[in-house]
Amino acid sequence: MPTAAAPIISSVQKLVLYETRARYFLVGSNHAETKYRVLKIDRTEPKDLVIIDDRHVYTQQEVRELLGRLDLGNRTKMGQKGSSGLFRAVSAFGVVGFVRFLEGYYIVLITKRRKMADIGGHAIYKIEDTNMIYIPNDSVRISHPDEASYSYDLSHSLQYNLTVLRMPLEMLKSETTQTRQESFDIFEDEGLITQGGSGVFGICSEPYMKYVWNGELLDIIKNAVHRDWLLYIIHGFCGQSKLLIYGRPVYVTLIARRSSKFAGTRFLKRGANCEGDVANEVETEQILCDASVMSFTAGSYSSYVQVRGSVPLYWSQDISTMMPKPPITLDQADPFAHVAALHFDQMLQRFGSPIIILNLVKEREKRKHERILSEELVAAVMYLNQFLPPEHTIIYIPWDMAKYTKSKLCNVLDRLNVIAESVVKKTGFFVNRPDSYCSILRPDEKWNELGGCVIPTGRLQTGVLRTNCVDCLDRTNTAQFMVGKCALAYQLYSLGLIDKPNLQFDTDAVRLFEELYEDHGDTLSLQYGGSQLVHRVKTYRKIAPWTQHSKDIMQTLSRYYSNAFSDADRQDSINLFLGVFHPTEGKPHLWELPTDFYLHHKNTMRLLPTRRSYTYWWTPEVIKHLPLPYDEVICAANLKKLIVKKFHKYEEEIDIHNEFFRPYELSSFDDTFCLAMTSSARDFMPKTVGIDPSPFTVRKPDETGKSVLGNKSNRDEAVLQRKTAASAPPPPSEEAASSSSEDDSGTDREEEGSVSQRSTPVKMADSGDSAKVTENVVQPMKEVYGINLSDGLLEEDLSIYTRFVQLGQSQHRQDKSSQQLYSRCPDGVIKLTPISAFSQDNIYEVQPPRVDRKSTEIFQAHIQAGQGITQPLGKEDTSMYREYIRNRYL
Repeated sequence: MPTAAAPIISSVQKLVLYETRARYFLVGSNHAETKYRVLKIDRTEPKDLVIIDDRHVYTQQEVRELLGRLDLGNRTKMGQKGSSGLFRAVSAFGVVGFVRFLEGYYIVLITKRRKMADIGGHAIYKIEDTNMIYIPNDSVRISHPDEASYSYDLSHSLQYNLTVLRMPLEMLKSETTQTRQESFDIFEDEGLITQGGSGVFGICSEPYMKYVWNGELLDIIKNAVHRDWLLYIIHGFCGQSKLLIYGRPVYVTLIARRSSKFAGTRFLKRGANCEGDVANEVETEQILCDASVMSFTAGSYSSYVQVRGSVPLYWSQDISTMMPKPPITLDQADPFAHVAALHFDQMLQRFGSPIIILNLVKEREKRKHERILSEELVAAVMYLNQFLPPEHTIIYIPWDMAKYTKSKLCNVLDRLNVIAESVVKKTGFFVNRPDSYCSILRPDEKWNELGGCVIPTGRLQTGVLRTNCVDCLDRTNTAQFMVGKCALAYQLYSLGLIDKPNLQFDTDAVRLFEELYEDHGDTLSLQYGGSQLVHRVKTYRKIAPWTQHSKDIMQTLSRYYSNAFSDADRQDSINLFLGVFHPTEGKPHLWELPTDFYLHHKNTMRLLPTRRSYTYWWTPEVIKHLPLPYDEVICAANLKKLIVKKFHKYEEEIDIHNEFFRPYELSSFDDTFCLAMTSSARDFMPKTVGIDPSPFTVRKPDETGKSVLGNKSNRDEAVLQRKTAASAPPPPSEEAASSSSEDDSGTDREEEGSVSQRSTPVKMADSGDSAKVTENVVQPMKEVYGINLSDGLLEEDLSIYTRFVQLGQSQHRQDKSSQQLYSRCPDGVIKLTPISAFSQDNIYEVQPPRVDRKSTEIFQAHIQAGQGITQPLGKEDTSMYREYIRNRYL
């Protein structure tokens, strides 16, 4: 199917900040360094921010001339060569934003990045270091572990991004903005108008600001500069691994988006605020894509989204008592579930229906603690459900996970697997291709019961699972893993990679997915709770090693220390970065505030607009389009959020092929991200020859690929080394692998990150285990081949081989009309009759392929070109050549 639209790639991916006495000049370019933009920042205003963007696209030669004139004009004496008037301050990869303190504005630049994932050719980078430069003075360095992308909207789900690209062509034409640039372009009219159908619509959507963490920092320049300067950043987790299925690469990506509303640390942010935003709200999306095809339109992509978040009530915990588990108190009575109504209205608008709540808090306790939240949440859901249409009511699933964990008779993960199956059947999942023919030919019972919305181009996920416990950390992560494992089976089945939508534990695929989810849980736990996960999937499977108990105790102590002594400072930093607190002269400083309650609850500072109805608590437009999410419905309100522009099909802004492969620069396999990421074949598959290479084969615990590297303690140490890689800076050995903007040569050359977030070198076994390693390397012939070749063959084996040889000799060409279903065969030989409708292609003879006329003409033209006979150029070739000249030299 021809593509109707493509994502717009930002033309500002490399930055250089030049400094003069009166101004900063921020020069941005695309990765090929063919298009440049210049931003002028005034340094003479001590309190205000003055930014000028001429919105002109410069060529490389024009930028050099401009910088030369600025250098010459800012020297102390005209014609003086000894001192420069234009200084190169710093190189960067993006602008985080501008922040104002009491003494003026700072500009925050990204100075180091590392590639973390690749979705359809669109790279996702982790921000490893930033530079905060005081505009009229010196700079101070800070660090933010966030994720960003120049061409892929990380604040939205894959389902939303691909739904936008599949919009009807007529609607895109009606929303197309003017394509003419402010500068004169000699090829613009001829490239877009005369070519007619060669134009491609580029689409850029507004980000979902709830998951954008630098929105407040960019707000002051949003309307003053071109959109390419705006790089929106999410905070959370991003990890990617490669699943090799008999050599076919499939990328498994996990993206977690942490909400910037009511954000904070564990005990300081609980429950919800007055606008329905809850604490520790994270949207987790798992994306499965066939890496053999990169295009969003021609490739196969699937995703599944689930959410975690605190219980949507007014509640808190008092940490002044210095107790490990402070008592839970309800701060405010809410008999009409007003705050819960606002929260679920947001979810209906973004995800559609049904909304499924999996509540994992304790239900039976000697003293009421967690049960307080369960009782209030049940009452709120029952109240809200009585006004919703029956087909769109909120589904509530209570399950005391801690109680079942203590029981020796119950298997926690088996019960979670039953819940996961029912949840995925109700919500469905997203896939951008229709059901394969094999699922129609061999239908599966579970596949026919799958929910969601079926469309001609695939399936849509409608509704979402919302999981919560008290902290939304350990129990929640295990429950989300089990639901994700169930959804992964359906995703693999929909892409035709497995024959049944079912995955077993102790397979390479599930082990890879489990490690990805543990990294995801550790990172989110560090951000909110101050430590890594205490209870993991192996803990609930009751197969964790005996050393895990002591490690859990250390993580508990680390979490308690962080909550008691460092969470207050972290909360102040978050409030300042998100713009919740604005420093003002004459008012108390941030560290002098006794509480930040009034900063996050706006109704304490001013009267809010009229409250919603207690019965019709939803947004009218949202309820009309259920079960589809309102944000993905094609309507006038959503079309206003899109920026649509028509490009020539060879423009760099929409050419994802050049953006991904970068043919204009030298690449090295050692630095290629796809070869360095975690792979099921390299890191999980056994190294023994003759083992089934399928990643869906159940293996023994000692058969994994990692077991040959050392004993169990060494493997555990290696796993712990990888856990914090997604949220902490890399070790010194990885510094060279990260993309740094400051090198000795002073150029803007980038070294792509060659080490993934879980590719820390594994510690080898010590000398005491060298004998065991040698035994694994040199293996007996019988173990490798299943037979000792030095022994004589048995008569039965020899007879089988003789029949095999006779079967091969009996293959000869026959006329199909003379073939008979049964024919006389030698004794003991089975005669096979072909029943397929394919041509006579076998291991002995091949029918010549049929070549169409156009392919023959192209081949003949190629032969003639080699003999010096050139063909006249067509209109498309001329347009392509002119586009190349314009991008390179004009």
